[in-house]
Amino acid sequence: MVNMTTVDARATVRYLPVSPYKIRQVLDMVRSLPVDDAMRVLQLCEKDAADNVLKLLDSAVANAEHNRAIPGDELYISEVWCDEGPTRKSGQARARGRYFRVRKRTSHVTIVLTRYDADELAERRRREESSGRGAATAQRRRSERVRRSRQREAAADHDHDHDHDHEHEHAEEAVDETPVAAAEPEAAAPDEVATDEVAPDEVAPDEVATDEPTDDTTEASAKTEGEEAGEE
Repeated sequence: MVNMTTVDARATVRYLPVSPYKIRQVLDMVRSLPVDDAMRVLQLCEKDAADNVLKLLDSAVANAEHNRAIPGDELYISEVWCDEGPTRKSGQARARGRYFRVRKRTSHVTIVLTRYDADELAERRRREESSGRGAATAQRRRSERVRRSRQREAAADHDHDHDHDHEHEHAEEAVDETPVAAAEPEAAAPDEVATDEVAPDEVAPDEVATDEPTDDTTEASAKTEGEEAGEE
């Protein structure tokens, strides 16, 4: 049983599908190391189990920063251990009717981080400044703050642009509805033109009909004159 204090943060992973023997080899490399040094060791470690331990360490640091407001560079790995989980038994068929047993082992891993005392923190900062690492640490903190502030600003700008797009879409819909209403009176104009064009065509046959009797009268008068000339 671990006695948790106000300056401790922890992270646990259960049923990790890796053998405890392999995990413990990696844990022995980072036990009692500062968080920064432990991360560098795990990043350079060639063992496959180092990736799982690094993810767990990142989770523990995030818990300390968000839940207890403790900077990650003021923490060190005070306790770390690995317990054996349940073993899943399986097998593989072999030649001549034999059966090869396969044991899938699991692990329960826990990392506990503790904050340095005030005197230890002052001593570490003095050593870092003398070795030139203090400026790098301050620059890293400043870069992290700038990155987080930019992420918040980008999220706020994205929300603002999203709201503006919605307002613009509603405005376009309102503008599109107005021309439709205005186009209805204009649609009636072609009908009026069509009615005006049909009127002359209807009157034309009447005029032609009135002109035809005039031609018949002319032919009749011509025949009468011809007959009178024949009698003479």
